[in-house]
Amino acid sequence: MDFIEGEILHIDKPLYWTSFRLVRVVRAKLREKHKIKKLKVGHAGTLDPLATGVMTICTGKKTKEIEQLQAQTKEYIAEIRLGATTPSFDLETEIDAEYPTEHITREKVEECLKKFIGEIEQIPPVFSAVKIDGKRAYEFARKNEEIELKPKMLVIDDIELLFYSLPTITIRVVCSKGTYIRALARDIGESLQSGAHLLALTRTRVGDISLNDCIKIDELDEFINKNIAL
Repeated sequence: MDFIEGEILHIDKPLYWTSFRLVRVVRAKLREKHKIKKLKVGHAGTLDPLATGVMTICTGKKTKEIEQLQAQTKEYIAEIRLGATTPSFDLETEIDAEYPTEHITREKVEECLKKFIGEIEQIPPVFSAVKIDGKRAYEFARKNEEIELKPKMLVIDDIELLFYSLPTITIRVVCSKGTYIRALARDIGESLQSGAHLLALTRTRVGDISLNDCIKIDELDEFINKNIAL
């Protein structure tokens, strides 16, 4: 493999790592092996620090394909807690409100999920990298500054209920670029006349690449050593 010319890697992003940290680690390892000072490395689609799963990393001239790769359909497995909300819609922030769940049944959840299939409008989370006046939304959110985010159009191809045991549900989501699963959790909670936030998230597929095709972070050194062209 010629990482300087350009390669595409698929890595299982570890929990608590930012997408940028993974890029920095890959770049540093490749620069060290090649004994070079500069190397273009980028990722095709951000994953939150509290999410794991398929992350596409491009090097060299392959970074020109990032936009095209970002447009691929993605699949996620999401664990959601009903009956409570957090400002970030996940575990990054503490629970700020609790709601009843006694009226929720498995049938109601399955009917609710059907409403989100197709083209929908979604308001991104305030704790997100969406840009407002040149700044990231989370910069305003962390200072408790109020901002208004505009809804975005996106497509959800499929949602499947995998597990139901109140107050927790697990769903599989197949969706387009730009979908915030945290925001979907929020909207599911509201649709069920309750609240909800994300407990765990794994991106299981990007295009035709699944988790089984990904390099684990502890396998990265061995992979580079085996495939580097010096």
